[in-house]
Amino acid sequence: MASVLLCSTPVHAHVTPLLAVTRSLVARGHDVRFLTGARFAAAVTAAGAQHLSLPADADFDDRDLAGHFPGREGRTGLDAIRYDMLQIFVGPGHAQHRAVLATLADRPADAVLVEPLFLGATALAATPADRRPPLLALGIFPLGLTSAHTAPFGLGVLPASGRFGVVRNRVLQRVVERSLAPAQEATAELVRSAGERPLDGFFLGWPAHADAIAQLTVEEFEYPRPDVSTPVHYVGPPAASSAAGSGGPALPTWWSDLDGSRPVVHVTQGTVANEDLDQLLLPTIRALADEDVLVVAATGGRPVEALGALPENARAAEYLPYESLLPRTAAYVTNGGYGGVHHALRHGVPIVVAGKTEDKAEVAARVAWSGAGVRLRTNEPRPGQVRRAVRRVLDDPAYARASARLGERIAASPGTDGVVDVVEGLVGAAARTAIDG
Repeated sequence: MASVLLCSTPVHAHVTPLLAVTRSLVARGHDVRFLTGARFAAAVTAAGAQHLSLPADADFDDRDLAGHFPGREGRTGLDAIRYDMLQIFVGPGHAQHRAVLATLADRPADAVLVEPLFLGATALAATPADRRPPLLALGIFPLGLTSAHTAPFGLGVLPASGRFGVVRNRVLQRVVERSLAPAQEATAELVRSAGERPLDGFFLGWPAHADAIAQLTVEEFEYPRPDVSTPVHYVGPPAASSAAGSGGPALPTWWSDLDGSRPVVHVTQGTVANEDLDQLLLPTIRALADEDVLVVAATGGRPVEALGALPENARAAEYLPYESLLPRTAAYVTNGGYGGVHHALRHGVPIVVAGKTEDKAEVAARVAWSGAGVRLRTNEPRPGQVRRAVRRVLDDPAYARASARLGERIAASPGTDGVVDVVEGLVGAAARTAIDG
């Protein structure tokens, strides 16, 4: 049995996949501690781990970012990215790292597993391997390792081949690094304050200095990076039941309407970026009101009444059981959540992606690059844009075929059990090194 410490920023979309990994670690007999926000204590305990609360200066409630970070209001584009990186992710890094050290001093761990925006881990990655436990980065959103063969993370720019692509990527990398220079320096100072030498490279690419990366996707959904030497294990996404835990939403009263007489188009804005249903849910419902389809909307916890009166061919619920819904779905319209997109791919459903913020531009780019769907390049598409994109993925079977190919690879992947395999491999290698030393 190994002792494993998991660490996550207190953001729902970051914590949820680590909870799935927690359940797999516990099922394999490992002792798990989970360092994250106080509001996730019950979920961590239910997953079988010991919850450890982040200190107050590293904890916040992501449901009220405006209240915790009032300076975030009104920022857009690179200005918004700079603010988020400095205040939400780099700023808490000092307290995160101190909390990790205190936890390890209280009781050592055989391995530490973190998500990439838990930036307190940069100081741990900068610590020589003989003075820390093995460090595993868990890829909960598209891979952000710096490479001459890919554009910088966050731009949603597709790979370009040949010499032109390499030159373009270098130019774009310099532009992004200049734009985020304050966050780069703040991260370097975080590492220096821990008594270590700052890492080489861009701060968001710090997982390259981890002992390994376990990426929650399949290799065919990620850009090739032949110049990256860090071991990347493509384990596939968590199973829907693993990601959600036990139980699930009950079937709505209208479920029998999914009788196959009309193609089902499912639309969602996820469970976090759903404050404004006019961004995607309502434009999709309006766009398809006169189409011969059945639109099924999930509000992600928002009251269904917030949608107003629905057209004849629309149904809605706060939550829906994906394992039952997606096999009946002909097209999936989303703002680009990594987990939701993989649920659709698992079932071979073609995708229309409208998200552009956070990691969503990168998710949308990979959907387009893989051929599994269409990206709209906006957070707030017009109904006409949605209608045309939905008709494309319904009328052209190439999108469904590409999604089905990815679904086959996902079905063959180990998911969170693969993460446990990587953890056990790192722990075993460290034990052998200690014996040989």
